[in-house]
Amino acid sequence: MRLPDEELEAMLADLESDRAERKETFNGDAPEKVRQAVCAFANDLPGHGRPGVAFIGVRDDGTPTNLPITDDLLLTLASIRSDGNIQPIPSMTVEKRVLRGVEVAVITVLPADAPPVRCKGRTYIRTGPRRDIASLQDERILNERRRHRNLPFDLQPVSFATLADISRRVFEEEYLVGAFSADVLEANHRTFEERLSSCRMVESIESPVPTVLGSLVLGTRTRDLIPCAYIQFLRIDGTELDAPILDEAAIDGRLGEVINRVDEKIKAHISTAVDVHSADTEKRRADYPLAALQQLVRNAVMHRSYEGTNAPVRLTWFSDRIEIVNPGGPFGIVTAANFGQPGVTDYRNPHLAEAMKVLGYVQRFGVGIATARRLLAENGNPAPQFEPRETHVLVTVRRSA
Repeated sequence: MRLPDEELEAMLADLESDRAERKETFNGDAPEKVRQAVCAFANDLPGHGRPGVAFIGVRDDGTPTNLPITDDLLLTLASIRSDGNIQPIPSMTVEKRVLRGVEVAVITVLPADAPPVRCKGRTYIRTGPRRDIASLQDERILNERRRHRNLPFDLQPVSFATLADISRRVFEEEYLVGAFSADVLEANHRTFEERLSSCRMVESIESPVPTVLGSLVLGTRTRDLIPCAYIQFLRIDGTELDAPILDEAAIDGRLGEVINRVDEKIKAHISTAVDVHSADTEKRRADYPLAALQQLVRNAVMHRSYEGTNAPVRLTWFSDRIEIVNPGGPFGIVTAANFGQPGVTDYRNPHLAEAMKVLGYVQRFGVGIATARRLLAENGNPAPQFEPRETHVLVTVRRSA
């Protein structure tokens, strides 16, 4: 949503607004304050249903400072969206605007469809011009608001699941420590159901039915609840599917179990060649770099469709190449034409992406493909080939020479 100049200038003039944040520069503690403001605008506790705006290059009294609005500054501001500090990923735009005759940077943040949104494990809100950390009652309001919106599939309830299908141990010992800062956990007096609801693992406190997200991340019988939630691994002794099978496995379980087990499979099948150049010098090179394959597999798990299909992610390892197929074609702003281009990304499962970040399987969003390309090139592998189709995406990685 691009707000008109008149509305932006009115927000600059209204010094008591809970929809506006002003920063003279983007130095010192400004980046952290702006992240917190983006988080608060996304939560929209007052219920405006309108975007919040962070102005960079503007004093507290609303007057511009003539800060140079460079491309580097705009790129830095845009990185706030996907640097992993704000979860789930906010819907926001960054642009250079001319207001009151002077250039300023404008970050426009839309209210989130599935609050609460957190910055570094804390839920920020705005009450008037004041930014604060949400209370238990504030979070209840945000959770209740989430129930009445058109939610993505990963937040839909699994109607036949119960709390008995959720691993409390995994939630408390593995997930919460990554989702919240230590001081928030220390002061936490919420019930188990309240914490599950806050993390979107159940539909609500009043109706603690596990969501698709909760079933994938914490499920004690995940594949019974989400039949397609596994990876089919196949190692072929040849270049065609009819060649002899060396190894096969249906890798299922909770999200963390699936990723860890497929990592072990990949490690077991990578071969390392030794090239001896002299009596005391040798060079080792794997036929595939482990980290590149991890990026591509985790990308498939994150972006695949879990709705309307029983097909797994398929990893087929031939003697000359690896093929990874994930159900579900390009999504949102990603098309077959722009697939894989830097900076072009969208999320079919935004809260699953958040969970993968919380559990440490993703460091930054939107860079997985670029990272895999770089690692493959450094290892001497050809560039990966991506074939996005309407029903699936095929990635082909060829072994190094």
